[in-house]
Amino acid sequence: MTEELIQPKDAIQRLILIILGMIFLAIVMVVGWYLHQISDPYINDVLSRQGDISRGQAIFEINCAGCHGIDADGIVGPSLHRVQKHKSKLSLIQQVISGKTPPMPKFQPNPQEMADLLSYLEEL
Repeated sequence: MTEELIQPKDAIQRLILIILGMIFLAIVMVVGWYLHQISDPYINDVLSRQGDISRGQAIFEINCAGCHGIDADGIVGPSLHRVQKHKSKLSLIQQVISGKTPPMPKFQPNPQEMADLLSYLEEL
């Protein structure tokens, strides 16, 4: 009886297939999560509106400046300057309304106020 050894080439091919399968699964999960989020009526309503920067700034000063600073430079919360460079509108909405990042409280402004706040954040 001869015992077959796994050749290095076969092992590498199997490893590549496993890695590709994991990447595919991750992509499917992210796309599924994204599609679920954009089907949310609140998020769709927010994203369909034109925001007003000055109203967004007022909303920010009332609700966010206590932690992020009046100029959004960060105090307890991080600086929000250039936040749109590393967070999408969808991510920003989720961050604001979820309350999943302590000590940030859960906060759900009406859709127009959220659109205004997004416009302000995009200008930082």
